[in-house]
Amino acid sequence: MVTRTFRNAGLVVALSAVTLAGCSSYIKRDEFDSTIADLRATDQKLQGQIDSLSQKHDALVTQLAGRVRVETGAHFATGDATLSDQDKPLLDDFARVVKESHSDALITVEGFTDPAGSAPANRRLGLQRAQSVRDYLVSSGLGAEQVRAVSYGEDQNRQVRAGAVGESGRDNRRVSLVVDYAGVGQQNAAPAPETSGG
Repeated sequence: MVTRTFRNAGLVVALSAVTLAGCSSYIKRDEFDSTIADLRATDQKLQGQIDSLSQKHDALVTQLAGRVRVETGAHFATGDATLSDQDKPLLDDFARVVKESHSDALITVEGFTDPAGSAPANRRLGLQRAQSVRDYLVSSGLGAEQVRAVSYGEDQNRQVRAGAVGESGRDNRRVSLVVDYAGVGQQNAAPAPETSGG
């Protein structure tokens, strides 16, 4: 009988130790869940703002693997990388939303061409178009370190109108804006975790 009491007491002590260990990780899980909830709320807010821009400027917006894409950031004339005045209002609104709510966002401006001309020339032209939009976004107040420019040139798998040139290829001569990282935003920023010396 005494042995059974000692066994029961040992079992109670072991269960108490496991329960206490579980409680300490439970607190960390709450902090983790809170941070994830803040990030999701920020992502939803950014998506809502981008959707609003889409409706206002009739841009196509898609979300792929956690990235937000504005497919029609700007269009260009054949062989030209000059940003048109009609595309500036969308870019102004985009820059304003990023500055006000997502100041640590990372943006990639993707440049494209139609298939007229050589592949190397189109790669250069696509980059010039992306840089033109990137420079405009930076002049609108975004940080130079947060806006990147890349070119896909005439890549066939990225053409909107396969093989189209001239007036029918206008949709191929474009830039897309991709929010690679939205950041946590200013209103939803989670406090930095405390650290101890080590």
